Amino acid sequence: METIRWGIIGCGDVTEVKSGPAFSKIPNSKLVAVMRRDAAKAEDYARRHNVPKWYADATALINDPEVDAVYIATPPDSHRDYTLQVAAAGKPVYVEKPMARTYAECQEMIAACEEAQLPLFVAFYRRCLPSFLKVKELVDTGAIGEVRFVNIQLYHPLQNNLEKENLPWRVQPEIAGGGLFFDLAPHQLDILDYILGPIATASGQTANQAGLYPAEDIVTAQFRFQSGVLGSGTWSFTVAETQRTDQMEIIGSKGKITFAAFDKVPVQLETAEGIKKFDLPPPTHIQQPFIQTIVEQLTGQGECPSTGVTAARTAWVMDQIVGR
Repeated sequence: METIRWGIIGCGDVTEVKSGPAFSKIPNSKLVAVMRRDAAKAEDYARRHNVPKWYADATALINDPEVDAVYIATPPDSHRDYTLQVAAAGKPVYVEKPMARTYAECQEMIAACEEAQLPLFVAFYRRCLPSFLKVKELVDTGAIGEVRFVNIQLYHPLQNNLEKENLPWRVQPEIAGGGLFFDLAPHQLDILDYILGPIATASGQTANQAGLYPAEDIVTAQFRFQSGVLGSGTWSFTVAETQRTDQMEIIGSKGKITFAAFDKVPVQLETAEGIKKFDLPPPTHIQQPFIQTIVEQLTGQGECPSTGVTAARTAWVMDQIVGR
């Protein structure tokens, strides 16, 4: 295919700026159709983003002969089913993270795409962002010597105005797979997989300390990479605003790299020579560099760094951490 014509299932908030506009700003790529169950919202999105077609039915978009590949941007509970439908229609799949609610669902998605001989991509777009590529470069070039261990700290305050009868889907396990840990930690664990290689073993503890929703609101973890590097992490979503933290550390025999998974702060390298900071802000459409690698792979010009197989590794780690 010389030009990839995309369809989006679930044109909600994540597609407004982060991803949607990028599909038509990349060479050899075009967004031609969008779908949302609310027909009025689908039509509105299509009008505002100059998309030729809109649907209120996913099957109609999937089977549209003018759609070459499908981006699934719905909550995780539908990722497996939509992936299987798209694969059955003979079209490549790009699915939002987390890839699915469980590792078992991820395996079903991989199997369906492998049987159809189709690529499956997952939106771990940090693998293509400048700040994380700088971290990988610093590790790969030995700037901190041999890596010894890593540490993840993500602390958020309580969400405001939570209503038990109308909870956000991200804290409903039947939809999200778990709580905010399942929504945010995949990005952190995946980028460590990209920089340091696969995690071989993992365990953890979970609790619901505030009792505001059915999902866990704190997770602690320990893990070991196949390389022998050790790791730990704490994710808490009920701390005071003053304790808000977004920090990842990679500590080596000659220094340390500190960076954030979500906040826009410089990457910091600390060695015996002093401290260096690298300010590398993300692009306006944060998924654009990553989507470009997908288009390049589909048009035979390159390779995407995140596949269903690599993403499933992160799902397996998360299942091990929460003990299922």
